[in-house]
Amino acid sequence: MTPFGSKLRDMRRERGVTLKDMAAALGVTASYLSALEHGRRGAPTWLMVQRIITYFNIIWDEAEALQRLASRSHPRVVIDTAGLDPEATELAHRLAEDIRRLSRDDLRDIAARIESAAKRES
Repeated sequence: MTPFGSKLRDMRRERGVTLKDMAAALGVTASYLSALEHGRRGAPTWLMVQRIITYFNIIWDEAEALQRLASRSHPRVVIDTAGLDPEATELAHRLAEDIRRLSRDDLRDIAARIESAAKRES
């Protein structure tokens, strides 16, 4: 499941909306919506995200957060390390090899360290 798919499912369930009803309102199939929730489809298009935002009547910060999740929700990630330090390439490969073995806590710790490093650099 992708971050976007998880959020979409949570919003749908919080509002008591079925896949079938939401799919009909958005003009897509229930199987497409299910695949989007489970990460079996790529990231949704900008237009689809806008339709979902309108469907749930989401505004401002919540809409921006949903768009950000959509942009980070393609289940296949490519990391271009060309021109970076060799350590960056090694790290990218290690993460690709080991990510399935990391716990949720490990993933959160790594994300927090990246966030902290990014803030120091900006």
